[in-house]
Amino acid sequence: MADKLRITKIENVQVLGGGEISTVTLHLTAHHLILVQTITPPLPQDLSAPPPKPRTRESWIAYPMIGFCTFRPTPPGSGLASSIRLRGRDFKFLTFNFVDDRQARDAFESIKGATCRLGSIEKLYAFSYDPPPPEKKINGWELYDAKAEWKRQGISDKGVDRGWRISKINTDYAFSPTYPALLPVPSTISDNTLNYAGRYRSRVRIPVLTYLHPVNNCSITRSSQPLAGLRGNRSIQDEKLVSACFSACAQPDENEISSSTVSRASPASSQADFGSSSTDGEFSETERLEDELISSSTIEVVGDKPHIYGAQQHNLIVDARPTVNALAMQAVGLGSENMDHYKFATKAYLGIDNIHVMRNSLEKVIEAIKDSDISKLPPNRELLAKSGWLKHITGLLDGSALIARQVGIQHSHVLIHCSDGWDRTSQLSALSQIMLDPYFRTIDGFIVLVEKDWLAFGHMFQHRSGFLNSEKWFQTQNDALAGSAIQPGGTGDGRSDAIENALLSAKRFFNKSNQSQDTIADSDGEMITVEESPKVKKSSGKDSLADKEATKPKETSPVFHQFLDATYQLLHQYPTRFEFNERFLRRLLYHLYSCQYGTFLYNNEKSRLDARLQERTASVWSYFLSRRAEFTNKDYDGGEIDDHVKGRERLLFPKLDKVRWWNEVFNRTDQDMNGPSNTATDKYLGSQDTVGVGRGVLTGVETAHATIPAGSVAKPAPNGSSPGPGSFASLREGIAGLGIGMGKGGSGSKSPSNGKETLEVEMQ
Repeated sequence: MADKLRITKIENVQVLGGGEISTVTLHLTAHHLILVQTITPPLPQDLSAPPPKPRTRESWIAYPMIGFCTFRPTPPGSGLASSIRLRGRDFKFLTFNFVDDRQARDAFESIKGATCRLGSIEKLYAFSYDPPPPEKKINGWELYDAKAEWKRQGISDKGVDRGWRISKINTDYAFSPTYPALLPVPSTISDNTLNYAGRYRSRVRIPVLTYLHPVNNCSITRSSQPLAGLRGNRSIQDEKLVSACFSACAQPDENEISSSTVSRASPASSQADFGSSSTDGEFSETERLEDELISSSTIEVVGDKPHIYGAQQHNLIVDARPTVNALAMQAVGLGSENMDHYKFATKAYLGIDNIHVMRNSLEKVIEAIKDSDISKLPPNRELLAKSGWLKHITGLLDGSALIARQVGIQHSHVLIHCSDGWDRTSQLSALSQIMLDPYFRTIDGFIVLVEKDWLAFGHMFQHRSGFLNSEKWFQTQNDALAGSAIQPGGTGDGRSDAIENALLSAKRFFNKSNQSQDTIADSDGEMITVEESPKVKKSSGKDSLADKEATKPKETSPVFHQFLDATYQLLHQYPTRFEFNERFLRRLLYHLYSCQYGTFLYNNEKSRLDARLQERTASVWSYFLSRRAEFTNKDYDGGEIDDHVKGRERLLFPKLDKVRWWNEVFNRTDQDMNGPSNTATDKYLGSQDTVGVGRGVLTGVETAHATIPAGSVAKPAPNGSSPGPGSFASLREGIAGLGIGMGKGGSGSKSPSNGKETLEVEMQ
């Protein structure tokens, strides 16, 4: 690393941060930028007393924490100082002014070399970090044991059959390299069926269990999108697997029948849970409309399985994507389930935007707060409102609450997927489990949740976080003025054209022949990488490794940040129901980017095992657990559950109208970001009931018999009956109108403008 540094020490550097100016000595080390400030105490009033000794204050900045760096040189003789401006991934902004332009250039090139020219994950600080003794006493790597977690949920080879078994088809990761080694699947499904079903799911990410409700035995499963394509491909094995997931049921032990009826909650407990959804004891209008929309597409569950507590099940397939995005993916051989083949379920589209929209949203937040180094003034509230960040967070909470209601109140099974099933799927799955299960609101339980639904299930932390940074994030502005934008990305107004976004790669597909599906970027924003594309020819040697691990700026996105933000919202709304505090979430976000620990490195379980991270790096959980007292919520109620006492119910639902800025993570005061609303905020945010696309996050419901766009239930037919399938324009026909031949025999006869209008009416 030393070869990356042109200079290691610079004195008399002026630093601007938080609207204050100080003078520091800058030290550049292999893994950190260190600011050393000498503070001279005031002289004592007693002149005969010896003068106090000056003390120093150190601030350490890990290089991976640098989110953007701008160098502003000045011409010789101008009398102006050359400067370097840093934007941290922890949203801290610093400006360094240098007396000597040459030193400024050397500092910039040194920081750049140590940040974005490493070439390998193995050169990050985690591989040389030596934890302090308290951390060494705790092996954070041992905290999550997949077998132990499934046993906690009631699934084990030796226990009572609750309808699920642990398949070992992926123990060598040959079946699905991005999935965990152990896969909980229905007991009635053989590994041979799984093998065939895997061919129908993107990246062989088949539907597998992630959560089994302890009270009603209903499940949350997760997967990737099916390979339906334009021809409407189907897989009998996939249909059998999904059906088994939705009908998996415990085989009761006669000795446990009497005890289970006593120990497990009764129907009354579910009714009690309604009271925890909002302050007035009722669901919000958004939530009521979503439930009404799903229930309006009622289906009969055929079979001899007993109904749990007599509840009507509405087993649900949740496609997290905007409807048009999901359908457009058929043009590249992917898509969404044809509900004619999944008649035992209802499908709901949630309309949660892709990684590019989320990245652009955060960039607009950064634009609003970016002057915090040179000014103590509050952020630009209009830009904050324009960013749409709170709408995205509210949409995630809304979608997760919908899933939690289906499982916890409607006693139904839910399958979640987006495109590849590692971004929005992880968000929705994890958040819904926090709402359903008090265990995941404890420190240990939350750690298990992150390990299970994010790390084991293959969220691409390396690609989404950009640990090796990018040269595109280092800029030289020869004619720049102080205060100009320093964040990457465009400067447009951020309005996303859903149709253009959805059909972008479909158009590329038709313009290129003989293109492997593995090399096509899907329209939902989850880009396919060189690492994941087996048919892409790779160069050998060092260059191949550097290219594979290099940060691709357009693949980065604050997916995990949004999950933590949504968790913060629940913590803020229910301050006594969580064992961990706000600082726990904030430090977890910091250490996602610090690269001080090995926990979040690489993209999946297999890659971490191949890199031997447990042997070579420390776990971030050792850091938190060795400081448990610092991260424990002093107001925690202990997690006692009593569904008959208000405030102690098992279920916990977000109050969507109370979503707020997580001001601490942006290094701002509550007044700065959550002060009284103004006309600018109201103009761009509107009422919280218009959070997503349409009314709420739900954009449409589909069954084998009908396709119901969101908003339809809000306008019932005059006779009060549910709208029929003929009342709505088909989204499939709308896609065909765009001229890409969607559907069987689609001629694209509709004009593009007409098709676009139809889609916008249904989507907005």
